[in-house]
Amino acid sequence: MGSSNDFDKNTNAIVAPKSVLPLKRSRLSEDEIPKSATYGTPLQTRMASPCTLNPPIDSDGLSWPSQGARARLEQTEEEAKAREARIAGAVKTILHELGEDVDREGLLETPERYARAMLFFTKGYEDNIRDVIKRAVFEENHDEMVIVRDIEIYSLCEHHLVPFFGKAHIGYIPNKRVLGLSKLARLAEMYARRFQVQERLTKQIAMALSEMLKPRGVAVVIEATHMCMVSRGVQKAGSSTTTSCMLGCFREQQKTREEFLTLLGRR
Repeated sequence: MGSSNDFDKNTNAIVAPKSVLPLKRSRLSEDEIPKSATYGTPLQTRMASPCTLNPPIDSDGLSWPSQGARARLEQTEEEAKAREARIAGAVKTILHELGEDVDREGLLETPERYARAMLFFTKGYEDNIRDVIKRAVFEENHDEMVIVRDIEIYSLCEHHLVPFFGKAHIGYIPNKRVLGLSKLARLAEMYARRFQVQERLTKQIAMALSEMLKPRGVAVVIEATHMCMVSRGVQKAGSSTTTSCMLGCFREQQKTREEFLTLLGRR
């Protein structure tokens, strides 16, 4: 493949040169977007393994939902207020057990503020992947690599409930269909705004994109700083963690994988 690749400064997107000019570009209807693959059957775009046999998109639209996610998604306004109040009550108990005066001025409204913040930090549980993607899948004859890099992500470590944050780099090689570039960032946001481990977050983004587009291959790299390593435990400021998930031709073909990493400047 050639070395002349276009870089869009506005979207941080690298688009490798096309070997075939597009003949047409049209939206796919929602019915044409795959809802789910057959359970127990690995997709052609990813290798079979115990962690990839079941598709991330289930029949009711939630993506890798946690227990209780559907109740949160479908709750009424009154139920949402009650949920927030229960979280605030639990936070007040924690503050008290830590030895704080929960009635002092600085902490009077902290439980409610924390409850609202935590609901925002985990809003990805309420996202439906088909609503996130919407009508942004297009027929397109582009058959070279597409990369969106430096997508900022913020998540919560499920082991200590403290933040980890960094950047995600997502690439894929289309198979007659492409996804609107902004939707790649939305996909990363949906899975990041949950209790996570970085390894699973990386895999979920890659597998969801593979399920939706059925591309020739998908590659995801995440670089993140974990506050559970920086501010507690080993307390190693400046440390970072890099994870990757390669599916399809990125996993099977070394040259394709190397091209992706070279375009990221990570080789």
